[in-house]
Amino acid sequence: MEPLFQIKIECICCTESYQTSRVRPSLKKAVRTDSDFCSYFKTVNPDYYVVRVCPFCGFASTENFVTKLSEKQKSAYYEKLGNQWQFRDYGGERSAVLAMECYKLSLVTAQAIGEKDRVVAALLHHIAWLYRYEGKQDQEERFLKFAMDSYVRVYETERDSISNARLMYLIGELHKRLGLFHEAVRWFGRVIHDKKIVDAAMIRASREQWQNIREIMTGQGLDLPEEMQQSGA
Repeated sequence: MEPLFQIKIECICCTESYQTSRVRPSLKKAVRTDSDFCSYFKTVNPDYYVVRVCPFCGFASTENFVTKLSEKQKSAYYEKLGNQWQFRDYGGERSAVLAMECYKLSLVTAQAIGEKDRVVAALLHHIAWLYRYEGKQDQEERFLKFAMDSYVRVYETERDSISNARLMYLIGELHKRLGLFHEAVRWFGRVIHDKKIVDAAMIRASREQWQNIREIMTGQGLDLPEEMQQSGA
């Protein structure tokens, strides 16, 4: 059985219909997952096919984008990218290079139409993962920093409407990956100590990363954050 199948999409920007590939659900089981939810797969990477790109106008989106554009958003998109677009079909099999092109097109698209911070944050985080798969640490860290800042904006503006625990854990985790241990401990501590949070998996993950930071900092002879001196979490 072929790992990919095609679905039909109607572009919300130019209204043309096109085909894009998806990975069969039976092949989406990850062989391992990093602590910031980056997954690794035995054969085809489903992440490569999350973004769908209209070959006619270049509008690149994910399922999390808005479902309808205003005229103002359309003209902003065409001004930024659409007017320069030349027909290109990303609907078939994608390499790491093509997947990166699709994500970066989607990022430009999201920024042009003023998509929600959480959509932009997820795109930035996925781009960081693509660099991780390639072993390009400098670029990975660059995009982790962008993603981290975006997730913080999401927390500040949307905290009442989304899962707080997972978001706070992710912000802590990205701080940790960037070596910002004191800030990471603060975010993990919020998950651990907030009585309103009942997400057991995120509380457990936050405790594990809190402990991991303690071990790293102790091993490097660094002063522990005040929160760690007061509590073992």
